[in-house]
Amino acid sequence: MKQINLKLPDNLLQAAQNYIDNFGFRNIQELATESIREKVFEKNEFDETFTKEEIKLIDALIEHSIKDKKIVSEKELMKVLRE
Repeated sequence: MKQINLKLPDNLLQAAQNYIDNFGFRNIQELATESIREKVFEKNEFDETFTKEEIKLIDALIEHSIKDKKIVSEKELMKVLRE
């Protein structure tokens, strides 16, 4: 286990303390650990199931699509992917 130091603005620290009091955390360390765990493991928006080889193929497809003018920019690609 590794110890870290964390600086927080006063208003965020006070809000965290209120959250701890209201939701039964023992201390700010427990809240911070749970918050990081939730973000990293539960709400991770990235699909980490791709292999390195699959990622290379996806990158190549995007590069060729832009080169062949099927998609002209990263912005356009993101728009298409969201639809």
